[in-house]
Amino acid sequence: MAMAAMAGSFFGYQGGSALSAALLAIPVAFVLALALWRRSLWGTSTVLAFLICLYGVGEQRAGILPASLAGHDFILTGRVLTLDVDQRRARFRFEVDNCQAMVATDACPVGTRFRLSWYDAPTLEPGERWRLTARLRQPLGFANPDTFDYGGWLWREGIQALGYVRDDSPRRIAAAPFSLRQRALEQLDLVDISPRGKRWLAALTLGAGERLNDDDWDLLNATGTTHLMVISGLHIGLVAALALWLLRRLSRWLQPFSWRMTVWPWLGAGLAAFAYAGLAGFEPPAVRAAIMAAIGLWAASGRHAPGWWQAWWLALALVVVSDPLAPWRPGLWLSFVAVAVLILAWSGRPRPSGWQGWGVALLRSQWLLAPIMAAAVLLAFGRLSPLAPLINLFAVPLVGSLMVPLGFAGWLFGAWPSLASWVWWPFDHLANALAYVFALAADSLPLWTPEPWWRWPIASALLLWGLLWLLPGVTRMTRAWTCPGLLILVLVLKAPSLDRDQLLVTVYDVGQGQLVELETRDRRVLVDTGPRFASGFMPASLLWPAGQRFDDVIVTHSDTDHSGGVAALRQDHRVERWWAPRGNDLALPSRPCVAGEGWRDGRVSWTFLSPPAGDIAPDANDRSCVLLVTVGERRVLVTGDASANREREFLGALKTALPGSRRLDVLVAGHHGSATSSSQALVDATRPVEVIFSSGRGNPFGHPAPVVVQRFIDVGSQVWNTAYDGAVRVTLSAAGIDVLTQRHPGWSRRSAVDGADVGVESSP
Repeated sequence: MAMAAMAGSFFGYQGGSALSAALLAIPVAFVLALALWRRSLWGTSTVLAFLICLYGVGEQRAGILPASLAGHDFILTGRVLTLDVDQRRARFRFEVDNCQAMVATDACPVGTRFRLSWYDAPTLEPGERWRLTARLRQPLGFANPDTFDYGGWLWREGIQALGYVRDDSPRRIAAAPFSLRQRALEQLDLVDISPRGKRWLAALTLGAGERLNDDDWDLLNATGTTHLMVISGLHIGLVAALALWLLRRLSRWLQPFSWRMTVWPWLGAGLAAFAYAGLAGFEPPAVRAAIMAAIGLWAASGRHAPGWWQAWWLALALVVVSDPLAPWRPGLWLSFVAVAVLILAWSGRPRPSGWQGWGVALLRSQWLLAPIMAAAVLLAFGRLSPLAPLINLFAVPLVGSLMVPLGFAGWLFGAWPSLASWVWWPFDHLANALAYVFALAADSLPLWTPEPWWRWPIASALLLWGLLWLLPGVTRMTRAWTCPGLLILVLVLKAPSLDRDQLLVTVYDVGQGQLVELETRDRRVLVDTGPRFASGFMPASLLWPAGQRFDDVIVTHSDTDHSGGVAALRQDHRVERWWAPRGNDLALPSRPCVAGEGWRDGRVSWTFLSPPAGDIAPDANDRSCVLLVTVGERRVLVTGDASANREREFLGALKTALPGSRRLDVLVAGHHGSATSSSQALVDATRPVEVIFSSGRGNPFGHPAPVVVQRFIDVGSQVWNTAYDGAVRVTLSAAGIDVLTQRHPGWSRRSAVDGADVGVESSP
């Protein structure tokens, strides 16, 4: 049934045509009819699980805002679900139950769950109903290699559109209904404990992860303890175990002669698990943990119970059926991998007894879990916390046996803040002490983010290490020789490097801006640093782990869509040389870009074609540094925002660099494809093989301009657009040119010129 549920989710995600749906319906209907005819409960359940997940994911997929409605305004009526407020804006999930298009020709979106931003918003409360006007866009994020996949996160969270509230007389229709959770959070604000104690208490007992600030998340991520401060299987399992212990004690008092055979304590423990999940608003991770706890209780009860592996598969099936998007959540796989390890570790072993027995059991479980979970976390998130096993060894029992009970004990006096403060005083001190220990650990051995090429080898070694200790029949001698050998093998691996005649060009997806990375075997150069948005966010801050070294960073000019990421580079990375045009206002210790100057590394030549010496154009765009890179017979040109007038000035030098009928290999189109650049003269003179537009999806400037796109197509260029293709990576060598795009081929492809909606039809 679990496999059928996941297959349903997969086929629903594919979102096939009516023909494929009809072809799929025939065998499903046959299997369902056969199951019903034979009165097979499992067969019927399996088919129903498949259909439920197929429908659930298909509906989610069908509800995603289409590109044709992006940038349009709609009057929405709905309910505020979750809320995240900072100094400038409120972000909230909005469940829509009524929609009205502002333009008569528009059709309202099919989706019902949006994520909206509201700048200078009034006071909002979860549960309130509002009527407001919002401008919507597709639920997409930047698509860059080895970075957080924001678009994927929106998908698995069920967000079908993004947008922001327009100032068109929004109206609160109804106040939020009574919410025990919200009331508890308000009472918590009145309690006299430290701010950290309040945040951690809200997260630990009420599942209010939104109360944790960035420092909290950084600390938890760095020490591998995020699971301790959000409602997870650990906490719900503890609540279920405590409820079972209390109810069995009660049953022993009420039914002294038959208490061992009573079922209601087990049912009550399962209900307690779901009640605790309800405190977190029945968010998917909490529901997953409650289902796993309930099935675990059934398996442990022995009352017509399944075996542990049957229970594992049944829980997986129920989790996916209850949340068809679960297969895209890393937490699902981390949870079930951890439980599978524990089942393997303790199958056929006697139950521990006494404090010493349970202590040994905890050590053994942590020893077996640590390498396998580290491998899973590395593959899921690309990071490793070196001290996580040691920290969890004492933090898990501390949180489980002291902080969770203290947290719940305080809520018994929640109506009296002074009494609650007294009960929560130990919790507060434990929270601050734990944070202090976490900070020491993070400072001594910081969070490690291995290079992408290294992650699979490390994860494989950790997995093999764990299996050697987990699986029965492996001798101590085998473990003693193999485990150190795995460690040595991983450490001696060498990073792949470019050949001397290769050049790697990466045009990152940074929205309406530009950031280009040029790599050779011996040098790493950036051209521009991407934008800085009004919120202060800089895409450059997410592209690489901290501590990178760049030989040269060329800021073509001072416009913020090109220079916005300078602060991120200066703060997090090391830059050997800065380059910028004269007359800039960047406050950088930079060298000036001057036409005809540059440098040479072996077979690689880096030459500026503009601006001319002593020329400071009144327009910042015409001050742009224009860079030509030559590697053997390959040539790459990046023109910044230089206008057609500037192009005419350096066209002679460019023709000299392209003797005869030689074509330019790669051109990063000027000014994001604006009609003010990429003149017909430049296009005819260079006839680039590959043209890359760095632009933002749905930008208000209409970049790239249709006429510019058509010019390149007419001379046989293959055109790419970061707005639709994500980051574009081009590898140039004597053997040829290879192009790799980050976003999956076929995603939102558009014709080169499609009415007023301009896009780029990417090359195959």
